[in-house]
Amino acid sequence: MTPVALPESDEHQYILTLSCQDTTGIVARISAFIEEMGGWIVEADYFTDAQSGWFFTRQAVRASSISVSFAEFKARFEEVADSIAANVQWRLYDNSLRKKAVILVSKEGHCLHDLLGRVAQNDYPMDVVAVIGNHENLRPIAEAHGIEYHYVPFPKDAVGKRKSFDEVAELVNAHEPDAIVLARFMQILPADLCEMWAGRAINIHHSFLPSFMGARPYHQAYQRGVKLIGATCHYATSDLDDGPIIEQDVIRISHKDTPADMQRKGRDAEQQVLARGLRFHLEDRVLIHGNHTVVLV
Repeated sequence: MTPVALPESDEHQYILTLSCQDTTGIVARISAFIEEMGGWIVEADYFTDAQSGWFFTRQAVRASSISVSFAEFKARFEEVADSIAANVQWRLYDNSLRKKAVILVSKEGHCLHDLLGRVAQNDYPMDVVAVIGNHENLRPIAEAHGIEYHYVPFPKDAVGKRKSFDEVAELVNAHEPDAIVLARFMQILPADLCEMWAGRAINIHHSFLPSFMGARPYHQAYQRGVKLIGATCHYATSDLDDGPIIEQDVIRISHKDTPADMQRKGRDAEQQVLARGLRFHLEDRVLIHGNHTVVLV
């Protein structure tokens, strides 16, 4: 699929994110630089974590107000960033370039249906360039949206499963996606893929983490007799279901609900949480620091 550019308007923005050890004058230096470039800031968020002393910001600048090309704007800001702190981490993105996502699925299709529906309605800032599944049953959904579907079976033995992951990695990396979405993929990513896709592999787990990690969380919740179940969108890491959390939500249940009832009710939370968390990621609103996230919305 060919990326579709947004119309030239106030929606065309340059998005700057930055984090570093907090010190005096950071906001002043960034603002002065943007002003020097003729920039019109349309959104600005700041946060300093009191415990770590780490500073975070996200700035959205009207692209049409910048007096130089995007490449020159980025090159000039690099000098400013280097002067702020030695450990500064920053990113500048032109949001007229739609981001690319690859979606990994298994048998359950509710999250895939939801995401592809949002994309089809032009309500989501991404293009889905491929869907990869370890079962064939979701192929018709992807192909109905004109998206290429790849079937990669996963045998139970360790050697065969590793070969399958290597095939998935090759398919994913060919697209150089901005997001790899595990939409109920139900396979545990190997540590090397978690490292390769760090900050891009986004998982939806059907519980309110850190409660009920691992397999069959609804059954775990039933056995524990909880009155709330939830869903968690997080970045995948080598520590199972323990990566930086992007978004969460809960649904109230009662003693009458069986694990099947919880699964049915929980699907709504899974869809909403994944959709919100992925949107935050695509809009460069999530800044990762250790195992925490700062979500500037």
